Amino acid sequence: MQRLFTIFALFVCINISAQVTQEIFESFKLQERRDVQYYIPEDYDAEKKYPLVIVLDGEYLFDQVVANSKVYSRFHGMPQMIVVGINQSENSIRLDDCAWNEEDGLPSEKGKKFFEFLGMELIPYLDLNYSTAPFKMIVGYDVTANFQNYWLFKENSLFNAYVNISPTLAPQMESRVASRLGAFNKQIFYQLILEGEKNRDTPRVLEMNNAIKAIEKESLHYFFDEYPDADHISIATYGIGKAFDNIFGMFKPISPKEYKNEILTSEEPVFEYLENKYKTIEDLFGISKTVDLNDVMAIYAATRKKDDFESLKPLSDLCKLEFPGTMLGFYFEGEYLELAGEPKKALKTFEKAFIMDEIDFLTKEMALEKIDALKADFGF
Repeated sequence: MQRLFTIFALFVCINISAQVTQEIFESFKLQERRDVQYYIPEDYDAEKKYPLVIVLDGEYLFDQVVANSKVYSRFHGMPQMIVVGINQSENSIRLDDCAWNEEDGLPSEKGKKFFEFLGMELIPYLDLNYSTAPFKMIVGYDVTANFQNYWLFKENSLFNAYVNISPTLAPQMESRVASRLGAFNKQIFYQLILEGEKNRDTPRVLEMNNAIKAIEKESLHYFFDEYPDADHISIATYGIGKAFDNIFGMFKPISPKEYKNEILTSEEPVFEYLENKYKTIEDLFGISKTVDLNDVMAIYAATRKKDDFESLKPLSDLCKLEFPGTMLGFYFEGEYLELAGEPKKALKTFEKAFIMDEIDFLTKEMALEKIDALKADFGF
């Protein structure tokens, strides 16, 4: 599977240009023109909502972020995203965009204007012209990684997720980031990525990691990943995929580990796990995720394993909505009625399931076996 992912990712990188557009953005705040790249999913639908990812250091990071977003949305159920890259390499403009004052560690005059360009011009433009979800993520590297932290200094963070790759930290940033993350009550994802190759910022980054780890707050989702074999150049390639994995892990189908360690060990009704999973996705990301068939089957298996037949009823109702025309909903309802001591209703329900389309492991033969067994047992 890892080899498949690698091949697919390479294929994606080669074909990214087919879905990417580049334009010159006239910025009133900066009083200059900026090169911006946009990736819009090929099957973009204005009726759907798409998380927005802002990528600083676009020439270096944009293609990697797009490739990973395509792989993860294809194989892990992660939502498709709109990815926007701001190019900053020409004439080393990134150093001006992200410069800070040595006295207080806050953005320079040009940095303030770049901050306003992103927050007051570019993102509102994207929200107006595309169907963006409330969930917004920013990705930065080195000095641009440091710069993204300034949005934490606002009362309401513009971004819900921060991917901080090997930051070159401004003065006091190692303590300020932790302080601000601890002050928010909204859900914040913060990913810190560090290479094994040591530099003068490494001790401060590790200090920042320790300070953030000490925060005890359910609204903060913090991840720290260190890659011993990576250097300062390769670290982004190592870390971006893992960052997606961490931040959007909830979108993945229920895994065997999750089934064993969380569902089977929970004292709550089995169906509540599924219900809470999808509600949390909607609350956190502002997206109504289509129920995954794998998740339905995992919950069904757990109802049988834990003898929780009461969960079959809401599961059957859900399946009638999510998988109409298939046996799923009526078969589960038939089992629920059978276990609830309603054989006549169960028989009629299995008969309904029999005339519908097969799905996954459910076959017409299985429905027929249920029908014949009920008739034999109760003489219908």
